[in-house]
Parts: sequence; structure tokens; C-alpha cells
Amino acid sequence: MKRISLKAYAKINLGLAVLGRRPDGYHELRTVFQSVSLADRLEVRLSPGRRAVRLEVAGFEVPAGKSNLAARAAESVLAELKLRARVEITLDKRIPPASGLGGASSDAAAVLRAVCLLSGRTLPGDRLLRLAAALGSDVPFFLYGGRALGLGRGEEVYALREEPRRHCVLFFPGEGMSTVEAYRSLRRPALTPQTAGPRINRKKKFDWVERIGLFCGAVNECPESASSARGRSSGRYRKMENDFEPPVFRKFPVLRQAKEILLQGGAETASLSGSGSAVYGLFRDSSRARRAAQQLEARAQHVCVVRTVSRREFGAQFRMPAGRAAFA
Repeated sequence: MKRISLKAYAKINLGLAVLGRRPDGYHELRTVFQSVSLADRLEVRLSPGRRAVRLEVAGFEVPAGKSNLAARAAESVLAELKLRARVEITLDKRIPPASGLGGASSDAAAVLRAVCLLSGRTLPGDRLLRLAAALGSDVPFFLYGGRALGLGRGEEVYALREEPRRHCVLFFPGEGMSTVEAYRSLRRPALTPQTAGPRINRKKKFDWVERIGLFCGAVNECPESASSARGRSSGRYRKMENDFEPPVFRKFPVLRQAKEILLQGGAETASLSGSGSAVYGLFRDSSRARRAAQQLEARAQHVCVVRTVSRREFGAQFRMPAGRAAFA
């Protein structure tokens, strides 16, 4: 039996614009993903035998059967590789479910890569991305991590220049609005057909500037600067807003209060992550981050201080040992 232990890192969204509903039923998005150090812990074991998947879960309560995205990821990659093998997964769930932090998608991506590593098999990049996108809109990003632009329904991913490390306060109240309800509340119009497929582009220069329009401008328009005395975010973050905040904050006023506390505590920016219901704040100074977290502890079930994670750190655990074929 071969085994590997992995971290499945969470993400936050540095801005999220929902443009409209596509003919396939999904919504067209513009977002910037950023990996953070809060992580689920997985041990994945692969052994010869009849094709089967077994999942054990500890920590936050999530489904342990075939409805769990990690189990579905194992089944899909076994089928794609045509492997007759048994996959056993032990999942220590540390990322709160239904928080907008991408825990399930991150678990799925980690399992896809783990099975490839353990089997010594590779998948062409396009096939791996299609497997990931079929599991969920965020899963392709979690094959890569770091800081990246997400287009389409989130599955079209482009690397962005890494920013200096930031300390990140995460606030999760313990409940949230369902993703379906959150999208329905936006009432976005239908869009004309789109033809883009899942992809990750690691090049430094891209031909997608016209497609991302104003959102890209908000990502890169100006150098960073300190927040104002009132705690309002400025610099490159100032126009990067999350379209889900108005409906989610109406339903959960504590989230608006948490955002204000984070900004008043010196956060460069604070926002809802994904469709919620976690709110984050990014800080240059760790002591300010800890003080802000202490102010929030009585208001939520889960408050923690983590940090941003670069692509290099994210990918280090997937590097092949000497003498093994490289992961494709």
C-alpha cells in the first residue's frame, strides 16, 4: 500500500463579480482566488485490488459517503486512469463547510493529484482540468493555488503576480445562506452563449485583458497603500467588491459587523469570501490581526488568524520524489 499526507488549503476571494446567468445554468464570474494556510488534512492510501473508495472523516461534520466531493474525485480519477485499485481517504476536516472557503473543492483537487502521484501515472493537463471542472467550479484553482484570476464559472484560471505575505483573520458564524439561495437573490440576467473551457495558464502575459475588463483594472490598477484612518481599504483592493455581500449581509447582520470590526482594526481589506458565510480581513501586521480576531471571538463559532500561501508553497507538497515520473 502506498500513502501520502497532504494539506488541502482554503481560499478567499479578493473580489467576486457575478455578471449574469449562462445558458448552461451557471453564472459568469470574475474573481481573484488567494490560498490561505487554513487547511484540511488528508491521508490518501492506494492499494491494488477491486476498484473501491473508502472515506473516513473527523473534525467538522460533512458527508462521508459518495456525496463527499473527495470520494467522488477518487472515483473519477480511478475511472479516468483505468486503474483497478482501492483508495482509502482519511479526512481531518478543519475548514468549516458552507463558509465560502472552498474546503470541499480543495479536498477534491488534493485527491485527484494524490491518486496520480501514488499510481505513478500522469494525466495531460486538459484532461485533469476537465475532471476537476466536472467536480466543481472552484476545483481547477485548487490544482494550482497561490493567487489567480478566475473566469467563466470559476473554472478558467490564470496565474497572477504574487503579493507579499499577509495575515488573514477568518470569521465564520457557524451558519450561512445556501449557494443556490445566494445566487437566486442576485437576480442576474441571462447571458449569451460562452465557449470557454477549463484551463490554467501559468504564463506571465495573457491575451485575456479585454475579456476581464473593469474587474482586471480593479485587480491591478494601482500600487498598494496603507488603509485610511477610518479603516477603509485602499490601493489595489479598494474596488474589489463581492456582489454577494448585500443579500448575505441582510440575512446575517453579524457578518457586516465583523467586516466593520476588521476594517476598523486596520485590515487593508475585508470582505465576504465566495457566497459566504465566512468574512476575512487581510493585515500587514500580525499583532493587529490577532487583536482584531480577539474582538470577534465572542461573535462566532470559528475565528482564526492564518496567512496567505504562495503558489510555490502550495505546490511543494505535490513534487515527485527523486526517481519518480513528474506530475503532468
